[in-house]
Amino acid sequence: MTDQLLLGEGPVTERIHGDLPLVDAETAAAHVDADATVLTSGFGSVGYPKEIPLALARSIRDLQLTVVNSGNVGEEIDVDLIKAGAVERRFSYQSSRVARAATNEREVAFSDRNASSIGDEVQYGGMVDADVAVVEAVAVGEGWFIPSTSLGQVPAFVEAADELFVELNHCQPLELQALHDVYRPDAPPNRGPVPLTEPDGRIGESYVSFDPAKLVGVVETDREDSTYTFRDPTDDDLAIAANLRSFLTTEMERSPVFDDAVHLQFGVGSLGNALMGELQELDFGDRDVVYYGELIQDGLLDMLDTGGLECASATSMALTAEGQTRLFENIERYAEDIVLRPADVANHPGLIDQFGVVGVNSAIEVDIYGNVNSTHIGGRRMINGVGGSADYNRNSLVSVCALPSVHGEDVSRVVPMTFHVDHTEHDIDVFVTEQGVADVRGCSPVERAERIIEHCAHPDFAPKLRSYLNDVAEDAYHIPHDVPRAAKWHGY
Repeated sequence: MTDQLLLGEGPVTERIHGDLPLVDAETAAAHVDADATVLTSGFGSVGYPKEIPLALARSIRDLQLTVVNSGNVGEEIDVDLIKAGAVERRFSYQSSRVARAATNEREVAFSDRNASSIGDEVQYGGMVDADVAVVEAVAVGEGWFIPSTSLGQVPAFVEAADELFVELNHCQPLELQALHDVYRPDAPPNRGPVPLTEPDGRIGESYVSFDPAKLVGVVETDREDSTYTFRDPTDDDLAIAANLRSFLTTEMERSPVFDDAVHLQFGVGSLGNALMGELQELDFGDRDVVYYGELIQDGLLDMLDTGGLECASATSMALTAEGQTRLFENIERYAEDIVLRPADVANHPGLIDQFGVVGVNSAIEVDIYGNVNSTHIGGRRMINGVGGSADYNRNSLVSVCALPSVHGEDVSRVVPMTFHVDHTEHDIDVFVTEQGVADVRGCSPVERAERIIEHCAHPDFAPKLRSYLNDVAEDAYHIPHDVPRAAKWHGY
């Protein structure tokens, strides 16, 4: 490792350090066995390898790869590689139409896992036999590399894999090194607490270390990330944001936890991005506003730019192309307030609890008793994956589920019974739609149902939901249901 990195004498200024094996993508792809388990970098559609997946997709071999990512990746993996029929099994989050179709048609065996735990599951849990890790970096040397725009579970993946390829991306600025804080939790069963005491604290290094003997090759590239595209906020988004602001205002006045600071997290997507942006209208008084989450989206850059955010900690810069340009042009300024961590730290249940996070995540639908389905339409058709939402929903001090009350004009997103549950009635404290806010803390199941119907259901569907609840409540059960009747809401 360079003295520059070891002694902290300043930023790394060269892309390649030492006598490293430089290879082209085709050579790297040919080295990967046809049935290999490939662990890749990438989270929030950024920071993933590009050239080697494309070379694998072009291969004439009959590939049956197991591909493991800690978050969603770009088209080179989630479109090209899957279209080529090269992926037999896939973990743990996907976001393209092609990957979604392959999952639902069971052409690809897909397993959905929580973002915080997949590193441990790979490294210690026997989930896969990790053959090769393929990661993106902005600089690489003998036994180290500096990640690019995301971290995810890269340190765990690199440690678990037998071999390593590094894609050195020249279009990702070297200055990204200033964002990274790479810390690896100890191995079980003697794992100690993560020594992070402040959301913007730094406890690690700017680089990922690895056994130099694992490095098979370095592939150079200048391909850009497949960045996010967020739609403009809708009227419903703005109404949800207004209702969330109202709730947070009341909560800050109610709870002494928020006397000095408010720690927030938002799920990925257009709604989450809109909510971040609209929170600039909330009067936090003299409280510090801090983001402790997994993804930094454009709305957070807006809050940093206006001084509305003290700092932000995450595992990925999940930005639009415009947002990424803003970041790259002002990295030194943003690095004062942004820290990127591995997902097993960013999503660490103990840290989410320690910082008293208010977690705000969306869903496909919720049922009247407070169970949340965030992955499967109708309980059957997979959309993306659970990602890190379970980490935050289960461990936040206040867990908020925010979503529109309807899809289109004829589908209620508040239903009698959801047929797939990602987050149980025990996990969510507050529901927010454009209709209002249902605070269900301390409520029995039937009381939760009454509040959710009253405050969150769309007026076109609320009477039907009330009728359902009134009818089933006549039965002497703790959580009364008429399953055949509830199934009709899903077209069964």
